[in-house]
Amino acid sequence: MASQDFEAIADDFAFLDDWEDRYRYVIELGRKMPPLEDALKVPATKVEGCASQVWLHAEIDGGGPNASFGFRGDSDAMIVRGLIAILRALYNGLSPAEVLRVDAQAELGRLGLDAHLSSQRSNGLRAMVARLRGLAEERASAA
Repeated sequence: MASQDFEAIADDFAFLDDWEDRYRYVIELGRKMPPLEDALKVPATKVEGCASQVWLHAEIDGGGPNASFGFRGDSDAMIVRGLIAILRALYNGLSPAEVLRVDAQAELGRLGLDAHLSSQRSNGLRAMVARLRGLAEERASAA
């Protein structure tokens, strides 16, 4: 169910043997991601439960079952910006209902992130996934 963008990241992870290289790759993904405008860095978009500052702003195109879920995000930590970029690859372009069917833990587990992130980062990643699922759920139930 993962997007082509996420599959490309998974392929790149498989190609990189060393975790230091994988961390650099995640940071590079974050660097390439456009920053979130300061006007969107507000309490309503802030994700609680993250050690660093994290903001996620959902953008839904269309309506009903044909709606397309997307989001932009930002963080003050480069590795977290990279994790946001990975989540964007996982979720952007799906319908809200499809977002709810994604097993994020399994998909991210394919990258081995669960075993190589600190417990604080893992908790933050779970908080970001929970926020995105909540946003998709709101949209799916409104459709």
